[in-house]
Formats: sequence, structure tokens, C-alpha cells
Amino acid sequence: MFDVFGSVKGLLKLDSVCIDNNVFRLHYKATVIILITFSLLVTSRQYIGDPIDCIVDEIPYAVMDTYCWIYSTFTIPNRLVGRVGKDVAQPGVASHVDGQDEVKYHKYYQWVCFVLFFQAILFYVPRYLWKTWEGGRVKMLVLDLNCPVVSSDCKADRKKLLVDYFHTNLHTQNFYAFRFFICEVLNFINVVGQIYFMDFFLDGEFSTYGRDVVRFTEMEPEEREDPMARVFPKVTKCTFHKYGPSGTVQKFDGLCVLPLNIVNEKIYVFLWFWFIILSILSGISLVYRAIVVAGPRVRLYLLRARSRLAPQEQVEAVARKLQIGDWFVLYQLGKNIDPLIYQELMSDLAKKFEGKDAV
Repeated sequence: MFDVFGSVKGLLKLDSVCIDNNVFRLHYKATVIILITFSLLVTSRQYIGDPIDCIVDEIPYAVMDTYCWIYSTFTIPNRLVGRVGKDVAQPGVASHVDGQDEVKYHKYYQWVCFVLFFQAILFYVPRYLWKTWEGGRVKMLVLDLNCPVVSSDCKADRKKLLVDYFHTNLHTQNFYAFRFFICEVLNFINVVGQIYFMDFFLDGEFSTYGRDVVRFTEMEPEEREDPMARVFPKVTKCTFHKYGPSGTVQKFDGLCVLPLNIVNEKIYVFLWFWFIILSILSGISLVYRAIVVAGPRVRLYLLRARSRLAPQEQVEAVARKLQIGDWFVLYQLGKNIDPLIYQELMSDLAKKFEGKDAV
């Protein structure tokens, strides 16, 4: 079992240099790990059992299992409520009249592992774009200043390089910052789009699935309809046709058990809550980003919070000279550089900018 999940370990590695933020990491790190783990869990049949087992007279079990797995099974939605063993054999499993009773076919289970893996790839795309566009700029600028134990000469040289960098590239880094903001927008579009995608994948059931499960647990046992049994039935029906000895078509009605749906129903309950929470956090992050872009005073307060060891007048002197791109790069450096060194950097930048002609 540990070998199966070994491929996920690489995503758990901590980055030596931070080039994004916590909400961004929830998308490409936490969500990708969750989706790949679920995909591996669904494909690991030897730990869960066969994905489908069907019972029917006169048809070999292996043939019936393969046929029903390929061509899907079905349930009767208006037979979901009833006393098991008296009114119905299982929820959604009962006799029905063709053309009168609604029949719901279930084909999704063939695709769950592939869809989960595809979703994980989509969640990693904004991260891949940002790493490509970022090009290791922050890592290059940090210059090992994230370590508090640095020799004085080395520290002075590297601080001078940083000051010269900001002096030379002042007001030229807006495009760099806006590419990160674009990736944040892509994260939000992706998570909202995937909610609609999963709703389509599960025939319109996903958008209300988690809420229906919570409501189900609060209802009286006699009158409640299990949404998990409706979306992920554990027992279904399957019809097999073949020619008889006289050449007439014979119909065989089989009963199929889907043990994998015990896992699927829990996976999608978790994903419903996770995606809703992630979309809310991403929306809040976009509102925050819009305020930061539009508000120079907000950027000043954030820079003060990041460089709280530096005198306020020095922070203000630096902030007055910065555009959004310069501010973004300097703020990202504050996440990675030792606070004491960052304080000295702010002091050196203030002195450099005060000695520079107005820009």
C-alpha cells in the first residue's frame, strides 16, 4: 500500500523559496495531493475488492461482470425509498415497467480514476505557468539571505546587489506581478469550473450533493432518501440479452454489487466541501488582490507589517517610490529573507531612494 502512494511524496516537499501564497498552495499542493491520492485509491482494487460483482442465472459470472462494467448498470429512482426486504430488494432495485418507470443508468464509475487525475493536472496548470513566468527571480534575489548566519562581508555584498537591482529596475516589474495575479484568477476560474464539471459528470447531482448528505443525516429514518444511494448506489440492476437454443432473444435480469461506491461516495462528499471552501477562499483572495492593486495605502500597511523591525519613516520612503510590481517583488522577498537582514535592506533602500532624483 505504501508503494502505491509513494508517487505523491514528491508533492509534500517544502519549497526552499516561497514564490506564491497560502491560498495558491492550497490549489497546486493540497488539492493535487488529495485528487491524486483519491485516484490511486480508486484504482487500487486489490485493497478494496472487485469493482463490480453481478449475479444472474445461466451466465458465467466473469462474463456478466465484464458486460455490466462496460455497458453500465441502472437503478429505478422512484424505488429509492421503501423498506428493504419488503417493499424493495435494495434502494433503487425493484421490478419496473419499461416505458413507465424512470430508469437511471450509471456509467461514471468507469471514469472516476481518470477524471480525478485529470482534475489534479488542471489544478497544477496555474502553478506550472507561474513557475515558468517567474523564472526563478525570487530565488536569485534571495541570494541565501534567508539564513540568519551570514558573514558580514557576504551580507553587505548581497544587500548592495539587491539595492542596485531595485534602483536599476524600478517601475519595470509590473508585468511580472500581473502575471502572478493572472494565475490567481486562473485558480479561481479553475475551481469554480471544476464544480460545474463534476456536476455534469454526475448528471447534475454534485452541485447539491454535500448539502443533501448533511440534510439526510438530520431527517427521520422513515422518510429520508439517501443521496449517496441515489448518486453512488451499492446495488444496481443489469440486463443481459443473448440468443437461446431456438434462436429467440432471451433476457436475463441481473443484480450487481458495486463495492467501490463505498469509497466513491465518501470521496465526493469530501470533494464537495473542499471545493466549496476552496472557491470561497479563492474569491476572498481575489478581492484582497484587487484592493492591494488599487490601494497604495494598503500596500504601505502590508509592507510595514512585513518589515515591522524597520522604522516607519524608512518604510514610507521606500513605499512612495514603488509601483505595484516593485512592491510585489519586495514583499515576496520579505517572505524569504531573514527579518533582521530585511530590516537592513529596507534602510539601505530608503537611503538609496532618498538620494535619487524624483521619478
